Amino acid sequence: MSEHATANHAAGTPVLEVRDLYVDFGVDKAWVPAAVGLNYQVRAGEVLAIVGESGSGKSASSMALLGLLPSNSRVRGQVLLDGKPLLGLGPAKLRQVRGNDVAVIFQEPMTALNPVYTVGDQIVETLRLHNPMSPADAQRRALEMLELVEMPDPVKAFRSYPHQLSGGQRQRAMIAQSLSCDPKLLIADEPTTALDVTVQAEILDLMRNLRDKLNSAIVLITHDMGVVADLADRIAVMRQGRIVETGTSREIFNRPQHPYTQQLLASVPRLGQGTEGETEVDVTAAVAQAVHIDLETAGEEELREREQEVLAGLEAAGEQAAEEPARPAVLELSNVAIEYPKQGRVPAFRAVEGANLVVRQGQVVGLVGESGSGKTTIGRAAVGLLPVAEGSLKVTGTELAGLGQTSKQLQAIRRQVGMVFQDPSSSLNPRLPIGESIGEPMLLAGVAKGAALQKRIEVLLDQVELPLAYRNRYPHELSGGQKQRVGIARALSLEPKLMVADEPTSALDVSVQAKVLELFQGLQREMGFACLFVTHDLAVVDVLADRIVVMRHGRIVEQGTRDEVLRNPQDPYTQRLMAAVPLPDPDAQAERRELRAKLAAGSGAS
Repeated sequence: MSEHATANHAAGTPVLEVRDLYVDFGVDKAWVPAAVGLNYQVRAGEVLAIVGESGSGKSASSMALLGLLPSNSRVRGQVLLDGKPLLGLGPAKLRQVRGNDVAVIFQEPMTALNPVYTVGDQIVETLRLHNPMSPADAQRRALEMLELVEMPDPVKAFRSYPHQLSGGQRQRAMIAQSLSCDPKLLIADEPTTALDVTVQAEILDLMRNLRDKLNSAIVLITHDMGVVADLADRIAVMRQGRIVETGTSREIFNRPQHPYTQQLLASVPRLGQGTEGETEVDVTAAVAQAVHIDLETAGEEELREREQEVLAGLEAAGEQAAEEPARPAVLELSNVAIEYPKQGRVPAFRAVEGANLVVRQGQVVGLVGESGSGKTTIGRAAVGLLPVAEGSLKVTGTELAGLGQTSKQLQAIRRQVGMVFQDPSSSLNPRLPIGESIGEPMLLAGVAKGAALQKRIEVLLDQVELPLAYRNRYPHELSGGQKQRVGIARALSLEPKLMVADEPTSALDVSVQAKVLELFQGLQREMGFACLFVTHDLAVVDVLADRIVVMRHGRIVEQGTRDEVLRNPQDPYTQRLMAAVPLPDPDAQAERRELRAKLAAGSGAS
């Protein structure tokens, strides 16, 4: 928080004050609580982060402030904006408050912006709705706002439709629209969740700069603790509709009091976690432990002799390991180019060029990069969903290049490849109970039916740690984490030799993500399948991957072992990608921001 803002408003009236807020939803003729007795306040120039998992009530309670909940809701308590009550205002007065005094930045700008109007028209409409101004004045103000949010080309963006902008540009356009009427309070609901790490870092920098320039109060709703560490001054932790802990950012991160807060912070994947206790080994201490020497009483000569013995043993073991034959390649790309074919007037688009990578039996290879880098395209080609334009792509030794979509060879290969998708809700058939969803691939492949099929379904449910009773439930009756477990069970049903996992945890809360990653790791070790793990989250691949491949603009820019890429990145793009990952620690994140600024200045990249 800016020091001057704290000093000027410490004694003044809070911009937002919430007292004993209760939110309930009517379900089956009963009131189900979504928020229970919430109390908090936000001052000008301050960021309050409300954190918690899906279903904790953080979004429902914030939308209740502005009357944006459905008709089956009930809101009680007191909400004061600049000392004036908000609850109970009529629709016309609430509309005046929304946009003018309070603005909201939503999670997904593509659904929040109107697709049939240009970005400029939408900002102009907001301005003229709340202010008496001419179209020319509104246009000038809209262009000023697009400049304020650091849009690369404000005039071009003004004339563009939402689909013509990138994800980060759309988010900037929505922020420009939200801030156009100088709101006193800004509610940011997961404003960076759908963005790549480098774009997320830019949006966080932008929000920090705007907070200092405009001195607005900000309520940040998120489950990403890295984002919280980057932006928040104070934190309120929610669980099951209640605030279980509040404090300054440093208090919560450094000295969490409530067990749930401790569990939430422990679940956050961090860079460096994958090598904890592996990379930095005190050789002398290891020697002492191995040969039962007391370090305090042993003579230097004895220690040196024993140390040489152990080091010689380690060297011999290393040579022996090097002599072991390399495990067979399950997926092999050699100088591969992949194109999206021509459609009507839209020409063919080459999404991947000159790709070389190998995934061996029992190995997890993390494929990382931003949206549009080509990583998902490689994943889709590996399961035969996209043709190979050039080069060689082999799965379990069989060449996929040149195979038709209907060829029997390709059908046989697909049985050896499992796929876990990003969004478990859309990848499962809503009309099938989950037992049938898991059993369907085995039934279609003719590997099991009747009692044998039912037994196999039970084994798979056990493997992904879901109760057998869940086999008769439908997808909408499960949580996000449970649905992803079903997706993993389905992908494992034909005992694949290769698993392609496309962002399988990005839609999940951190604690659920931690459990799913742990499950995935255990299954991979137990079953020994090769895995191509596609993600933009470097902390996740640090936990899982043996090797890491970094992609940018359709090309592989760097690859190597996990430690080579993450501890000593060589390519400037990999360095920038790593510097953009927000750390769940306010002090470390401040240092990370400085590093990112230096890297950007050195490379001339934003």
